[in-house]
Amino acid sequence: MEVCCDLEVDVNGEETFMVDKRILASFSGRFGKLFSKLNRNTRKLKVIFNDFPGGAEGFELITRFCYNSGKTKITSRNIFLLSSAAIFMEMGCDDGSRKPNLIDQIEIPLEEINYWTWPGLLEALKQCQGLHSTADSSSFILDKVLHCLIERLGLPSVSSPCASFSDNSTLQFSRDFRNSVSTNYKHSQKTWWFEDLLFLNVDLLDKVIKMMISQNFDHGLISKFLFYYQRSRFLGASPAEKRHITAVVISLLSLLDKRSHSFKGLFEIFRGASSLSISKNYKSKLENLIGSQLDQATLDHLIIRSPRGKDYAYDVNLVLRLVKAFLSENDNWLSISRLNKVASLIDSYLAEVSPDSCLKPSKFAALLRVLPDSTRQSHDGLYCAMDMYLQVHSGLCKEEKLRVCSTLNYEKLSTDALKHIALNSRFPSEIAVKSFINQHYKLRTLVPKTKSVLTINHLDVKEYMGEKADARHIFICSKQHNLSTETEKFEAQFQGMNWKMKELEKVCRIMQTELGNITRTRLSTSKNARYLPKLCS
Repeated sequence: MEVCCDLEVDVNGEETFMVDKRILASFSGRFGKLFSKLNRNTRKLKVIFNDFPGGAEGFELITRFCYNSGKTKITSRNIFLLSSAAIFMEMGCDDGSRKPNLIDQIEIPLEEINYWTWPGLLEALKQCQGLHSTADSSSFILDKVLHCLIERLGLPSVSSPCASFSDNSTLQFSRDFRNSVSTNYKHSQKTWWFEDLLFLNVDLLDKVIKMMISQNFDHGLISKFLFYYQRSRFLGASPAEKRHITAVVISLLSLLDKRSHSFKGLFEIFRGASSLSISKNYKSKLENLIGSQLDQATLDHLIIRSPRGKDYAYDVNLVLRLVKAFLSENDNWLSISRLNKVASLIDSYLAEVSPDSCLKPSKFAALLRVLPDSTRQSHDGLYCAMDMYLQVHSGLCKEEKLRVCSTLNYEKLSTDALKHIALNSRFPSEIAVKSFINQHYKLRTLVPKTKSVLTINHLDVKEYMGEKADARHIFICSKQHNLSTETEKFEAQFQGMNWKMKELEKVCRIMQTELGNITRTRLSTSKNARYLPKLCS
């Protein structure tokens, strides 16, 4: 056939080709339909494509196929491009003719994709990535490549099949491939492929990871790869690119089993996201992931500066959200050990933030109440944090002090803590009375199963201490009203504390007398009875 360059083709504004329309129309249904409507005498024709798949490179591959009588070399580097262009130019045979069919020829290497080399799969995937947005019609090739690639990822080896494409579009491969690489599998690591897939853009990454999840790929390995991908792609990326990468990685991590995540990795993403102003939706997802593993955190993880414009030193609201996420995400079952770890962590955090003079009582009280009482075996840590907070915030009214102290469980306070709180002038008088009553109960438990009963009970103590406290309170208040110097105020406070201590000593002596009577009674009834320890002096 005589070649006549009677057709000018402008491909996406990139390049102009002069071709023979008869040759292209004999293989392309799209050109055939176009030229059939034209007058045969029309000589000068120009076709403009604005969305040709692969641009000038794709059109050149199609032209070579047509000029070479329907033959071309199909490789992993051009298979997706050829397929996209062939579908666009309608180069399949649906009219029953025996013309060479490019689409059918492409099917041949796809049928033996399992024997492609690993570099070949990566080349095909890179081309799919470059054309995926403009060639959705060839997505079936992308799916096949991804399916094969993910199966290959499950093999713990960098080795790949010894296969290659030949000129006649068939695959020549080594049948002993699996035997040759079996030895290498024993000495390789599961993460061998991490570096190879760093070229993925975030959109294709999303598709790859979701396909991994659908094929029950190891969630722990996926999680490690996402952390590695995020760290690697951040290098040299713009703030906008970092935001996009972070958002996609967070979304994919939220699809995985939460137990598969590294707490360290999650917190690295959190620190990076804090300066990127990501949306609240992604921030909330990340906080839920971190909160679900809060028992793995340390105090250093929680010491985060407050947002700009806030007076308080640390981001207390974040810690509250993390604890709530921990309780809600693990609502079905939480081991006692995990709860105790979080309780100990929060106690340490309370001790750290309690000296903050700008921390409002409502926020401090929220921290005290965020965990249920059952999570703590002792409340001594809570008491120490409260004591420090009240020392710094000496100007709180009585109602605010009671609100702060309302979480305290006196039954979980040690004897030393009870003694200290009873004499602590920073705590309201009601707290001191409750502390004294609990001291009384703890002393009674030292002498169980006796017929004698202590003559003083908790109602008598409360009434006795209440009357004395009220009278002394009126006297001190009236005296403080007339004080004119700081020295006199200090003396008044010291006298109040001294009085409270003397009253407690009186009650303690009464209890000591009663305990002595019980001891003598028990000694007279049993030869093997032991002396009780001296409780007060």
